[in-house]
Formats: sequence, C-alpha cells, structure tokens
Amino acid sequence: MLEVVIAAVVGLLLIAGLLVMLGPTTGVLIRRAKSIRRARVPSVFQAAQPRETVPSGLNPKTQRVLVASARLGNWLRTHGHDDIARELRSAAGRMAGNEAAGLYALQIVLRRLRALNLDDRNAQERLKSLTTELRTAVQDRFEQLELLPRS
Repeated sequence: MLEVVIAAVVGLLLIAGLLVMLGPTTGVLIRRAKSIRRARVPSVFQAAQPRETVPSGLNPKTQRVLVASARLGNWLRTHGHDDIARELRSAAGRMAGNEAAGLYALQIVLRRLRALNLDDRNAQERLKSLTTELRTAVQDRFEQLELLPRS
C-alpha cells in the first residue's frame, strides 16, 4: 500500500516538474492537443455545408479605405519600408475604435509617404498610384463624415 502511495506522489511530482519546465506555453500546448484530437476529416459522401457570409457592418467607404491601406501596407512591406507599413497598419487599426482619429492618423502617414522617394521609376509610379487611391478613399470618407481634413 505504501508503495502505491509513493508511486502516485512520484508521478504527480514528475508531471508538476514537466509543467514547470514548459512554463507559460503549457496552456497553448494543451489547447493544441485538444484541437488535434477533435480535428476530423470530412467524409467524401457528406454534403458540403453552405458557408454563411456575414456582413461586416462597416460603411462601404470605410471598407474602401481599409482595403486601400492594406494594399499600400503590403506593398511597402514587400519593398522594405516596414516602419511606414507598421504606422499605416496602426492608423488603419485605429479606425475600428475611433474612425475620425484613424482617418487623421492615415492623413499623417500619407504626408510621410509624400517624402518617400524610390530609386526605381516603376516602383515610384506604383507607390504614387497606391497612395493616390488611399488619399482619395480617405478624402471621400472625410466628406461623408463631414470632418474637416487637416491639411
């Protein structure tokens, strides 16, 4: 009987030691293990369930601003301008909480982009067209919200 109790205590101590060594990632690992177990391959003979398209709830002009900023941000990141791309993404993210503040932040980033000069002529033209697309979308949303743009 004593041997069973000692074996149980040793087992619990080993498990506790492993959890301590894994540290904060323990919860993540447990969730991954549960999701792997639940993952199931759909049967070939089952009918595909229709996907529900959920309306985003955003104004179409706001969506246009976000799409234009995402395009420009991706282009900037691929061309090595990570700091400006990060600022652009941050400004677009502000629109979720406070749309006016996000639009003003986008205007500030657009001002910084005016000063950006690239060596490649084609890259400069693409930057100009993406910037113009975003500037137009931001100005349209400013007009719709009846805000005064800070020039």
